[in-house]
Amino acid sequence: MSSSTSSTSAPHPPAHTATESTLRGSIGIPGVVLLVIAAAAPLTAVGGALPVMLAIGNGSGTPVAYLVVAAVLLVFSVGYAAMSRHVVEPGAFYAYVTKGLGPSNGLGAAGLAVVGYTAIQLAIYGLAAATMRDLVLAHGGPDVPWWAWALAFAAMVAALGYRSIDVGKTVLGIALALEVGVVAVLSFAILVRGGAEGISFATFTPGAFFQGSPGIALMFAVASFIGFEATALYGEESRNPGRTVPAATYCAVVAIGVFYAFASWTIVLAYGPARVQAAAQSDVGGLTFAASDRFVGTTYTEMLRILLLTSLFAALLAFHNAIARYFHALGRSGALPVRLARTHRVHGSPHIGSVVQTVVAVLLVSTCALVGADPVLEVFGWMSGMATVAILALMILTSIAVTVFFARTGADRRWWHSRIAPVLGAAGLGVVLALCIGNFTTLIGGSPAAARALIGVVVATFVLGAGSGLRHRRRARRDAPATPGVPVVST
Repeated sequence: MSSSTSSTSAPHPPAHTATESTLRGSIGIPGVVLLVIAAAAPLTAVGGALPVMLAIGNGSGTPVAYLVVAAVLLVFSVGYAAMSRHVVEPGAFYAYVTKGLGPSNGLGAAGLAVVGYTAIQLAIYGLAAATMRDLVLAHGGPDVPWWAWALAFAAMVAALGYRSIDVGKTVLGIALALEVGVVAVLSFAILVRGGAEGISFATFTPGAFFQGSPGIALMFAVASFIGFEATALYGEESRNPGRTVPAATYCAVVAIGVFYAFASWTIVLAYGPARVQAAAQSDVGGLTFAASDRFVGTTYTEMLRILLLTSLFAALLAFHNAIARYFHALGRSGALPVRLARTHRVHGSPHIGSVVQTVVAVLLVSTCALVGADPVLEVFGWMSGMATVAILALMILTSIAVTVFFARTGADRRWWHSRIAPVLGAAGLGVVLALCIGNFTTLIGGSPAAARALIGVVVATFVLGAGSGLRHRRRARRDAPATPGVPVVST
């Protein structure tokens, strides 16, 4: 917090002590990496998004799409990581945009973050519930409505999200190790047996990447990375955040990119580069599991289906933690009720933000159930598409904010870190965002009217958030002391 003679200010800071509002934890680089990779849900990406990319994207060139997106995100991460050394707050994007572009744009960014993460969490609730329902029915169990399973998952997420981040880290670490392990075993089994037509590296050639619709492949690849950027959210709960956040960000992007590229390459080999697209088009939902049946065995495939649920649950918990920390940060700034800024006396967690997030999730799931929304085609498809656009817009805004912050303050004079990389990152993300918007109906699997409505929600969210910030500034001017020379405190 600093003093300024300017009459403009951020929302009034809440009246609470640092101890009451400071998050507590002791996670290191591996712990933060686990938290963010779990949000990316690797098994869900390989079992769910990958077959769609193979079917309607660029076919055998799909692995390169993951590498291209990883390269763009690495460039974005340079400025993002550099900023983390100067801003250690649980708001991440919100805090960065506020520092660079002012409190009004910061609140707009916070709105995008909360809506984006809430949308992707709702999407995962739909997919996890539908997956659970199908699994129970396949084993002769009762036909329980999908929303009942979703509410059961919400209760488990709430119990873990309320506690210390160290507890959630342990659960996510176990789930992540299992899902990465089973995919790795499948991939190596395909390699050992030579795939369908032998080992081939043709999938990594420019010709393979540019066939079909590489733009659609890039869109889905970006969606598969959502969650990696949450590293800065845990800065206050980590050891040595100036070192932990940058290292964890780079590690997460590289790990996710290499894993996806390797796993998708082996799935291509399982069917053959020339035949994989047709195979995906004929069986999108079962492509990965059919490869498991052939190269490992049906028993192993059943384990894959069960672990898909643990993958989805891990993602639910990771996004729950992220949203709770945004609520906490907005409470600390005064943009939301001050109670949200309080932390638990024992766990050091943003427990009130966690409870609010649970209530929001339950209300959204209940609303989807009442209107009869399909948990996969509409809840998962529409919400994941909206989240992708919101997070992309948020990352572009953050890159711009990083550039402005360093240009204004001179806090980091390294040109690559403070100027070149943020600009290149914003440009690369801008291309991907344009592709997403241009092909948004395909991305959500819905109608053009639904596509326009969902993009409209994203735009309206930013406008309303920024408008709220402007109202705070006007109120600050109106309430500012009339005595000349008396400074107004701003954040």
